[in-house]
Amino acid sequence: MKQETYELFKNESVEKIVNVIEKELATRSESPFWSDKVVPFSRAILSVLVPLRENDLLFTPEGFYTEVLTPELFLDWSDFLSLKTLAFTLAQSNELRRLLRTKLKKEQCQNYTPIDLSDLGQYLSRYTVNLENESLDFPIANYNLHQGVSNVIKSLL
Repeated sequence: MKQETYELFKNESVEKIVNVIEKELATRSESPFWSDKVVPFSRAILSVLVPLRENDLLFTPEGFYTEVLTPELFLDWSDFLSLKTLAFTLAQSNELRRLLRTKLKKEQCQNYTPIDLSDLGQYLSRYTVNLENESLDFPIANYNLHQGVSNVIKSLL
């Protein structure tokens, strides 16, 4: 991956990162079908990862602290099941005003500031993820679709 990509994820806003992804997508010969999926998907993930980055509370899908938002971390969260789990983790964290379900230090988790989950929630509900009950599954076809989206994103980054 290009060094510029690392700097982009490390320092820039959601809009700037999404714009770069969108421009890169336009230079490829990808079907409009994928364009319609990749940009909203990227925005949904970044709408929560960038605020976590800004509050020094980034963590991996396994719950481990990480200092920097990287393209690899972004791709780790692009797994549809991981993204669903992240949404529920942050919703619970918003309610209690501390970061939950991670392996971060307790003191660090106390620094959590509630994150706006509207972009992520809209995106997940668009693909029939039940946002009321975490234990309910989503259709496997949606999971498979997002594996394709992840593959397109990987090729862009």
